[in-house]
Amino acid sequence: MSSNIRAILVCLLAYICFDLMSVHVRILSVVYSPQELSVYRNVLGVLPSIVLLAYTRELSFRISDYKIKKWKLAFCRGLFVAAAQLLFYTALASVELATVSALGQTNAIFIVMIATLVYGERAGIWRWGSVIVGFVGVLLIVRPGSEVFTWTSVFPIGAAFCYAASIVTLRSFDKSTSSAVLYLYSSCSAAIGAILFAAVTTEFTPLQSYKDAVLILSMSICGGFGVVFLMYAFRNAPASVLAPFSYFGIITALAFGWFIFGELPINTLFPGIIFIIVSGFTILWREKKLRSR
Repeated sequence: MSSNIRAILVCLLAYICFDLMSVHVRILSVVYSPQELSVYRNVLGVLPSIVLLAYTRELSFRISDYKIKKWKLAFCRGLFVAAAQLLFYTALASVELATVSALGQTNAIFIVMIATLVYGERAGIWRWGSVIVGFVGVLLIVRPGSEVFTWTSVFPIGAAFCYAASIVTLRSFDKSTSSAVLYLYSSCSAAIGAILFAAVTTEFTPLQSYKDAVLILSMSICGGFGVVFLMYAFRNAPASVLAPFSYFGIITALAFGWFIFGELPINTLFPGIIFIIVSGFTILWREKKLRSR
């Protein structure tokens, strides 16, 4: 099996893990608030980062081995992740799984915008045209001003922006900086941020049963190892090979939502989802063409 095929399979496994995490969140949201679930996810999510360090043979008991130059930026990335998860979990409580997944694909659009504004990258007519097409797709799904519009449907877009910010800022780190160490910083700071926000916005609900405890643990494991699998995939194959498979998450989210919750939001997703997918593939095609030059 070639490294690219192995990376693609691991990438698909990552998106299945993320969708399974979403299913857990939807079930647990009946009793627990998004802030509580975010705390559980991020605190327990530190464990997969430790597993990744052990896998890459970077696990150490010396604090000095984890020092990096831009530790403040690494910490801020975790806060972006915590904010993204809170918005994402809030949306999952009331918006269909497939719709949340589709709106989350707008992160490619925000990556272009943030890279242009923060890092001064040149964005020609193809990139900006793709951004416009993508936002048209978002408007067709969210439908602002209509009777079906809810502010909660905007939250996945906010989550996509926060995730995009955490991804783009990776460019500020030296290539020698370990991905596993960066993930440790991100997971620890996300846990701290989630705890602080929950402390001032909500009261924790006591665990209702052992079943809930198992579901919370399973949710955190799915989310944490989804990140680990995704990092492995992108370390072992070009992004241009893996990026198109991100849309696989929409298909699995649609399947999970249909079989588990009886959701089939075809009228909501189409035709907006087509615009978002076309936008993402156009951005990917343009990036690949520029690199080949």
